[in-house]
Amino acid sequence: MTSSLHSPPITTTTTVTAEDGGATGFPDLHPYIIEAHILTRLDGPTLASTSCSSATLHRLSSENHLWSRACHSTWPSTATPRISHVISTFPDAGHRTFFSQSFSLPSSENKQIHDLESVSLTSLRSTIYIILSNFFSVCLFDRNRKQWIIQQTNSIANRSSSPPELISAVDIHYKNKAIFSNVQETETTSSWFQSSPFRIDMIDPKEVISTPIKHPSDDDTCTDLIEHMTLSWILIDPIGRRSINLSSFKSVSVQRHWLTGEVQVRFTSILTVDQKRGHVQCEIVVTCGGSEVGEMQVREVSLGVEDMDGTHLNGRESLVILQKVLEGKRGNGANRGEIGRKRYKEFLEMRRERKEKKLRREGTLDSLCVAFGISIFVAFWCFLFCLSR
Repeated sequence: MTSSLHSPPITTTTTVTAEDGGATGFPDLHPYIIEAHILTRLDGPTLASTSCSSATLHRLSSENHLWSRACHSTWPSTATPRISHVISTFPDAGHRTFFSQSFSLPSSENKQIHDLESVSLTSLRSTIYIILSNFFSVCLFDRNRKQWIIQQTNSIANRSSSPPELISAVDIHYKNKAIFSNVQETETTSSWFQSSPFRIDMIDPKEVISTPIKHPSDDDTCTDLIEHMTLSWILIDPIGRRSINLSSFKSVSVQRHWLTGEVQVRFTSILTVDQKRGHVQCEIVVTCGGSEVGEMQVREVSLGVEDMDGTHLNGRESLVILQKVLEGKRGNGANRGEIGRKRYKEFLEMRRERKEKKLRREGTLDSLCVAFGISIFVAFWCFLFCLSR
């Protein structure tokens, strides 16, 4: 009987390096492959996050053509020659700065409006000191003429001057497909603009934009517009090289007229102003009608500004507010739709409380007037009664 011993199989481990055609790690990729085949597939927010990963990715992600592609894919209106030229004048190669400003969200700080009583004496004293310092730095006293002379420096003149022109870049998407893109230039120096109610129209009154969307015929279709229609309204100051997105991205309300069948889709941006006006609403209204074949047509896209009392502001007042927003703080625009709807609900609640407070004040004043009239009437008859005796 022959017995044979079977030895276990010999296991060998072979390490295959990148030079031998094996798998390659991400750090081993050539920078051109990362830039041309990976970074070009990212959207703006993802590209910004990628640039924070490492020094190499930060350098590669800073290329202007990547941010130009991100701007054009997010907002098709930025691909027009006029907007492209304006963006090229922005700091740091243009498109990256423009995307950062246009994607951010205007801040809404309630404490700056309502908590004026919490201002300390030290901060008030510092504010007064700064105001006086600015005054004496630009004013000289002429001994011969015995009067103060204001020196017009370039920095202060630029700070106080309003932009002579505003550019609006508007894009409307439905289910991530662009259905409307337009650019409108608005001059702000004429007396007509300064005194008239502020309003920017993106479509001529006789113009109609056809869309492949079915015109809403019931409330369910209107709900579909709330969920799938998005809008971006970028306001650009070409002189100051600043931009801001005034849209809530998602609609805050959709109303369908019972008689004409027109649908109004509203987008808003709630801005903080001052103690007197509190907040103002930048309201964007998209008016849509139906065609003969049942498709929805965009008939009006407009922007207006109104305060908490529902009063439409004129061009001069609106321009001051918009300039302050362009120069103000920004927030993260990742959840723009949800934040916009939340701010809109808070704005409506503040407007309701303001109206009720005004009605109570007027009611109290009316009661005092009636009581005063009655007291005068009673005093008059008492006086006559005393005379008759």
